[in-house]
Amino acid sequence: MPARTGKQLLDGLKDDREVWIDGERVTDIAGHPAFAGAARGLAEVFDLQHEAAEDCLIADPETGEPINVSHMIPRAPADIARRHRGLRRIAEHTVGVMGRTPDYMNVTYAGFAGCAHEWAAHGNEEGAENLVAYQKFLRRNDISLTHTLIHPTIDKSKGDLPRLDDDVVLQKVADTEHGIVVRGARILATLAPFADELAVYPGLPLPEGGERFALSFCIPMATPGLRFICRDSCAGSLNRFDHPLSSRFDEQDAFVIFDDVEVPRDRIHIDGNVKVYNEVMGKSWHPNVMQQTMVRAQTKLEFAWGLATAMTESIGDFGPAAQQMLGELWSYSALAEAAVTAAEANPSDWGNGVWFPDGQPLWALRACMPTWMPRANEIIKLLGSHNLLATPTWRMMNDGRLRPLIDRYLRGAKDTNAERRIRLFRLAWDYAGTALAGRVELYERFYLTSGARNQQRAHQKANNRDRALALVERFLAEAPE
Repeated sequence: MPARTGKQLLDGLKDDREVWIDGERVTDIAGHPAFAGAARGLAEVFDLQHEAAEDCLIADPETGEPINVSHMIPRAPADIARRHRGLRRIAEHTVGVMGRTPDYMNVTYAGFAGCAHEWAAHGNEEGAENLVAYQKFLRRNDISLTHTLIHPTIDKSKGDLPRLDDDVVLQKVADTEHGIVVRGARILATLAPFADELAVYPGLPLPEGGERFALSFCIPMATPGLRFICRDSCAGSLNRFDHPLSSRFDEQDAFVIFDDVEVPRDRIHIDGNVKVYNEVMGKSWHPNVMQQTMVRAQTKLEFAWGLATAMTESIGDFGPAAQQMLGELWSYSALAEAAVTAAEANPSDWGNGVWFPDGQPLWALRACMPTWMPRANEIIKLLGSHNLLATPTWRMMNDGRLRPLIDRYLRGAKDTNAERRIRLFRLAWDYAGTALAGRVELYERFYLTSGARNQQRAHQKANNRDRALALVERFLAEAPE
């Protein structure tokens, strides 16, 4: 099957998956009020790849069928630039609010397959072969894939790593004729209601003796024993005037329970190999997947700057305080763009004929995002002030008694009519003030671990340490007069 359409995505959600929200098991994902808007929003992402085929689609290297460019395994520096165009189109469509559009996992597994030699280390050749086969299945069937990565928090005083007596962490409990049985829980499966399959791959390193926790595999969402417990919905109504973002981009998050789930042998990528589990995510994964994540982040920051600029212009706010905050937002966007550009302009050959961007600028950017993203929200709220709370709904706009009054008293500066002003501030409120905005801000604060951990890792990963220290040593080595 070549690249799918939105209708094909929605048709694929009609299975026996066990998704729960507010005490109810949902049998119709696309029709349920909590999920309908985001289902439609994600379907538009699948349609986009056909509408913007020149940017979003490439030929499968083996079958020639059209596939999304995010499935590409970059074989030359030019491939990285080609992939950027498709990633950017998807990020622009969701203005970066959806952090887990399927291109994220597509890029991840393309990188895993391209560097399968990293997965084949320490005697894990069979797992690596399974992974390469799975990536072909993923791209040729245009699967919507999500993942669940983190161990549940039970008692932080006992540390983040699984204890050998832990009965909550996802673990292998049995071998079967056809595979293995796993039991336990993981968090969070963002996009879970709208995915076709679920991936489990390494998170934090495991302690010695943790073989039963060392697992990586991919299975369908409707696999028996697999249960998804969703958080409260942040979706507004389906009216895109009233809720321009939350009506379509609440991608959901789910706590995942594996209640004696059988994983077929050919779907297993790691089975008890602690060495591979602990090493593989510290190699090529970061510079590869960070291209997608930071193209999304830069687009989101650019949108925030554009939105804030349009807001202030609509009410004629050109004062020094507003200009300062707008300049701050622009700086974040420009620095993010410069980091992505630098990373893509200096790629490296990672072996096996695979090329990925330079990870250094992306490490720096990753460390800044948990601070910059919440600050962007704060700036929009400061600039919007009470105007964010004075925005009639579409139903009010269509009331014959109210509309003349709204047009007269809610207009903006110069030629800004009431509808444009209202649309701007409703968009800003949905971006920075609604339930969806609160969820997304929390998501960004802990995106790919916390800001503090990202900053620690940025220092550890820095490759220009020698030059920096040499600048210091020059002064320490000078002879006193």
